[in-house]
Amino acid sequence: MAKILLKKQLSKDVFMMNLHAPLIAEERSAGQFIILQVDEDYGERIPLTIADANTTDGSITIIFQVVGKSTLQLSKMNEGDDVPALVGPLGRPTHVENFGTVVCVGGGIGVAPMHPIAQALKAAGNKVIIIIGARNKDLIILEEEMKAIADELIICTDDGSYGRKALVTQPLKEICERDPKPNMVIAIGPPIMMKFCSETTRPYDVFTQVSLNTIMVDGTGMCGGCRVNVGKEVKFVCVDGPEFDGHKVDFDNMMTRLNSYKSIERESHNCYLQSEIEAKEMK
Repeated sequence: MAKILLKKQLSKDVFMMNLHAPLIAEERSAGQFIILQVDEDYGERIPLTIADANTTDGSITIIFQVVGKSTLQLSKMNEGDDVPALVGPLGRPTHVENFGTVVCVGGGIGVAPMHPIAQALKAAGNKVIIIIGARNKDLIILEEEMKAIADELIICTDDGSYGRKALVTQPLKEICERDPKPNMVIAIGPPIMMKFCSETTRPYDVFTQVSLNTIMVDGTGMCGGCRVNVGKEVKFVCVDGPEFDGHKVDFDNMMTRLNSYKSIERESHNCYLQSEIEAKEMK
């Protein structure tokens, strides 16, 4: 069990929680994730990136968006409640060294898993340029935390309600055209965003790393649900990743497979909501 030490709502459907998990807090590295289960008997196991950790109080931070039944259930839990099952850290840690100048591009909820990576890169002596993108101002998360890390912070919103009215690929292209160009780009966010970030950097021959954590299911390599095509090889995100060379990832195949789960996720989410309504009516 892992007790919820802190719960905070960051935006309409995005929540942050600190969970008491001292062993995970001590062992975790940037880029790794945990698996948790909200309902010990019937709940699914969901992977969530470790956004931060504190070895002093033995806590790890998770940030999640309510998109289905399990994340909705998790969002209804409060400080003092126990998450019944938690395991980690899982996945291969981010390779961190002094590359030079690294551009970290976070889209939407992807800013959360980017946070520990940007921290580690800065600690290794890199110049860190951070681009945060969201549909509107209300969906921007971790701005102050990223500002504390970044040598340069650029914020973009689709509707222009905050920062630049632009997609994240626009400032990314401008940075790639600088002399000297960046040594590396890391992009985390919706698959379509990561795809176009990779296509933006390709003509400039800037190595681009992406995190494919959104396709993971059981997180241990047993279910095979997270298989992706990387170059000429089939990889499993939870055990071979979650980070890969964005110029080699078959994003179209990945997005097609992600969409195949949507109807099942909606059905599960709607059934849970209906069961809550019926439970209230019976009281």
